[in-house]
Amino acid sequence: MLHGLVNSIDPYFLQILVNIGIGIILALGLNIITGLTGQLSLGHAAFMSVGAFTGALLTLKTGAPFSLNLFLSGLFTAAVAALIGWPILRLTGDYLAICTLGFAEIVKVIFLNLEITNKALGLTVPAPRSTLPMPVIVLMVVILTIGASTFIQNSRFGRALKAIRDDEIAAESMGINIARYKVQSFAVSAFMAGVGGCLYAHFLGYINPSDFGFLKSIDMLSMIVLGGLGSIPGAVFGASILSAAPEFLRFMSQYRMLVYGALLVFLMVFRPNGLLGGVNITALVLRKLGVRPRGTARKKEERR
Repeated sequence: MLHGLVNSIDPYFLQILVNIGIGIILALGLNIITGLTGQLSLGHAAFMSVGAFTGALLTLKTGAPFSLNLFLSGLFTAAVAALIGWPILRLTGDYLAICTLGFAEIVKVIFLNLEITNKALGLTVPAPRSTLPMPVIVLMVVILTIGASTFIQNSRFGRALKAIRDDEIAAESMGINIARYKVQSFAVSAFMAGVGGCLYAHFLGYINPSDFGFLKSIDMLSMIVLGGLGSIPGAVFGASILSAAPEFLRFMSQYRMLVYGALLVFLMVFRPNGLLGGVNITALVLRKLGVRPRGTARKKEERR
């Protein structure tokens, strides 16, 4: 039934939807380390490539079920991020951004010279071993990622990350282990990137190390800046717009980055927090439905 439903959708439109779904997963992952923790990372494409090649090799060498493959790809990527994150997350600001950028280039060069990744020729990835069609799998992972991101943001762990973002010295004085929380958020962010990379590899059927360069990281960063740093609806909205934009801007593909740059400059001038940054979507929807958000009546009583 699911296969029939998927086959009834126009393949071109379906490809755009899958690309949007993968973009949402990647943007939500980067949003945890950059939007929630406040650590600027320019090497997120490296973790995407680690997940993509790990998933591809697991499928080629072991023939593992795709669900297990997906989880192991994310887990291995998170382990790599924790290993790398422990020394580099002691840096802040521009130094951290440069360090993550250097790490991304190192990963790309390693994959370009490894025999197991077929060097610069890349890998042809077979279809995943799953009874579910790929668009349905991507949709399920997107829902799980949004749910996990919402849970993390509202949890004690998420509040600690926000405290680190707002003021590291004040957070440390309150007993928050800065280094440990940074590494944990880096690992969670990389886990989502690894899962997104695995989906990307199996959906396209071919991956090349050159596909995960600096511009890929900038694309992901643009998604969360456009939507609003630290905002889950913003990350979803930004990823949806910028994942579909290349198809609508195909007639001017050479100037795509020029359009992105102009859009970001416009946002920084007129909407510094992003399109949905600082907007409480839940309260806004409830207000439109005529329902008073919880806590409003209590605040009015306190004012009296």
